[in-house]
Amino acid sequence: MNSIYIHIPFCVRKCAYCDFLSGPASKERQEMYYRALSREIAACAPLGELKGPVNTLFIGGGTPSLWDGDRINGLMENIRKYYCFSEDAEITIEANPGTLDADRLKAYRRAGINRISIGLQSADDRDLKTLGRIHTFEEFLENYAAAREAGFSNINVDLMSSLPGQTAAGWKRVLTSVLKLAPEHISAYSLIIEEGTEFYDRYRDGDGLPDEEEEREIYHMTKHILEQHGYHRYEISNYCLKGYACRHNLGYWQGSQYLGFGLGASSCVGRPGGRRRRFSNISDMETYVGASGSPFALRRDNRILPLTEQMEEFMFLGLRCVDGISKSEFKEQFMRSYDGIYGKVTESLLSQGLLQDTGERVFLTEFGLDVSNRVMAEFLIDEEH
Repeated sequence: MNSIYIHIPFCVRKCAYCDFLSGPASKERQEMYYRALSREIAACAPLGELKGPVNTLFIGGGTPSLWDGDRINGLMENIRKYYCFSEDAEITIEANPGTLDADRLKAYRRAGINRISIGLQSADDRDLKTLGRIHTFEEFLENYAAAREAGFSNINVDLMSSLPGQTAAGWKRVLTSVLKLAPEHISAYSLIIEEGTEFYDRYRDGDGLPDEEEEREIYHMTKHILEQHGYHRYEISNYCLKGYACRHNLGYWQGSQYLGFGLGASSCVGRPGGRRRRFSNISDMETYVGASGSPFALRRDNRILPLTEQMEEFMFLGLRCVDGISKSEFKEQFMRSYDGIYGKVTESLLSQGLLQDTGERVFLTEFGLDVSNRVMAEFLIDEEH
């Protein structure tokens, strides 16, 4: 599968918890970036780094919905000049409430966007204020209804739990409020306090955040309530109605090729198990704009991934998915047997109740999913392999 990611690094205001490469900017600066982005797309196309049609495209940020229909349509026309898309391509745009309206949403649909991911985070206005969001829950409801009216039949809602002052009862009310809308997909992430954010200064010691017991209750409640309403958990933090898993994100977790365009965007191209190459774009705006016409000046950390690192990533990313990894796919990609590389690790994790092995697929147990970071660290390969 081939995927493209386009980064639009602008937002109305930086949220207190956010450590993404994003921030507010003038219209002039955004126009400058749009032109640079167009140059990058044109300059990279002749390199032929993606073989075959593009199956998914994701426009992320930042807040891509800051850009109106004409700008997004221009972006889509530009990318289609150089890349062929499959007939059933999944094309997603991230959006934040408070930046959407009916005309903008209809224009996105006309531009070929068929999936929208709306960053709600919480249905409680007090939470939204704490997070530094620019919208209320009522504004989200209006935007959600407008998205349906515009023809979006594949909507994701982003939620964030374990917020300052949040209780399990409060989180249940958030889930219940969103479930009334029946979105096709729900991403439910737990707040992570990142260095360099306002929240890091406020909460790095954990004061004011739910304690460990409450956080575990929130975590298990999420799975229970969403599954009761027909949402399948297919990845650690992602749930969907049947047939609506995010194909773009699955591509990342299953080792597909992807090209990233825009400030700081990452790429990984080449056949898994073969000459697989990773690189990322410059993250300084002025330098990016100046270098955007030359991929070789634009890219940093360009390197071939060693086979051992590819095998580790196969496990780290694949085990994020509830269905886990396939031993036969492992052998097909790396020409090594799974048991020959990871047999002893698997036996140890099986004995601890952290892993299951059907003979063909290996996946985390419920307990393993709870402590997934610890489990995945076990799949680092010793030099002797």
